[in-house]
Amino acid sequence: MAEQLAILPEFSGGRAHLECVDNLEYMRNIPDATMKLIATSPPYNIGKAYESRTSLDAYVSSQAQVISECVRLLHPKGSICWQVGNHITRDGEVVPLDIILYHLFKDHGLKLRNRIIWHFEHGLHSKKRFSGRYETILWFTKSDDYTFNLDPVRVPSKYPNKRHFKGPRIGQLSGNPLGKNPSDVWIIPNVKSNHIEKTIHPCQFPVELIERLVLSMTDRNDAVLDPYVGVGSSVIAAIKHDRHGYGCDTEQEYIDIAWDRVHSFRSGTLRTRPMGKPVYDPNQPNGGH
Repeated sequence: MAEQLAILPEFSGGRAHLECVDNLEYMRNIPDATMKLIATSPPYNIGKAYESRTSLDAYVSSQAQVISECVRLLHPKGSICWQVGNHITRDGEVVPLDIILYHLFKDHGLKLRNRIIWHFEHGLHSKKRFSGRYETILWFTKSDDYTFNLDPVRVPSKYPNKRHFKGPRIGQLSGNPLGKNPSDVWIIPNVKSNHIEKTIHPCQFPVELIERLVLSMTDRNDAVLDPYVGVGSSVIAAIKHDRHGYGCDTEQEYIDIAWDRVHSFRSGTLRTRPMGKPVYDPNQPNGGH
């Protein structure tokens, strides 16, 4: 039997563990209930360079195995965030993967806390339907007692100086001075050719998307896992905020890039899009930045 991966103890700064290996093999070497957050984006079964297109039934069966292992690894107060888009059949029919996969989590007793809409403004242009500009994140927890920290991910209030105009709190600020809840619709640019984080990966996570999950659903020193880690954006988001990042991928080239990004982060040279940076608006001076 393979030796189990050591879950790293107290530390100064986040640490990374990355391997080029099948995710089931990787996860089977991790102890039970040790991952506070499992955040990932599995292949969509649409024939990308890193995946083999199979039948939808075979795809769901494969996902069921991975999800089952993730549930085993999930901490009692932990969260699973499964980010998916649509599977497109060969005749152009749209199959929403979050709906297809929902029951796989529910059958394990997990509870859906949010169906988060990730909206972006760039992508392929469709000719026979409206162009897709959003994907979803299914956020499940293992119990009703789960970690959720809202303050680190608050966004600026629309009316920051708004005050109560009547009642016992008349004249006082009506909103939270730290900002507002970011809601379940997140407008974050996807990683396209002009994005500062762009690598060779065709479907790369923006680091700020995972940062919001890391900051809200974990505490310092917690462990974060991405079983489809790609070029390491989830691990970068974890170690950036003093969490341990674990991940695997079957493409050695992606793992090499992920390690290069980790080392660049350590040296202070890694460029990432800052959390909360406004989306570029050509109608604003300097794009609104």
